[in-house]
Amino acid sequence: MAAAATPFVSEQSPTTTQQPMLDISKPPVIEGFTPLSRPREETFQEKFMRKSKENPFVPIGCLGTAGALMYGLRAFKQGKTRQSQLLMRGRIFAQGFTVVAVIFGVFTTALRKD
Repeated sequence: MAAAATPFVSEQSPTTTQQPMLDISKPPVIEGFTPLSRPREETFQEKFMRKSKENPFVPIGCLGTAGALMYGLRAFKQGKTRQSQLLMRGRIFAQGFTVVAVIFGVFTTALRKD
């Protein structure tokens, strides 16, 4: 035998308020959360200036390395072997200074953020 079909009756009273549909054009409202605005992308020049102010020895070391290399190559081309050798040794010193400055900057940045 087939069971008699009874219509489904909702137990909600007609006076209760329905939640509004999700509006996808607006971000959701989360209680206790205030969203931050997105940070502005910094340009290459702004980032370079910020990084140079944080650790000024790195650009100084890079300029010293490039300068010693250029003058050393110039002296080599002119046949001044003694001066060229001294400038290449100076370049090695400047490169070492730059590496130490980078490592020092990394450690100070890591310690500063904690």
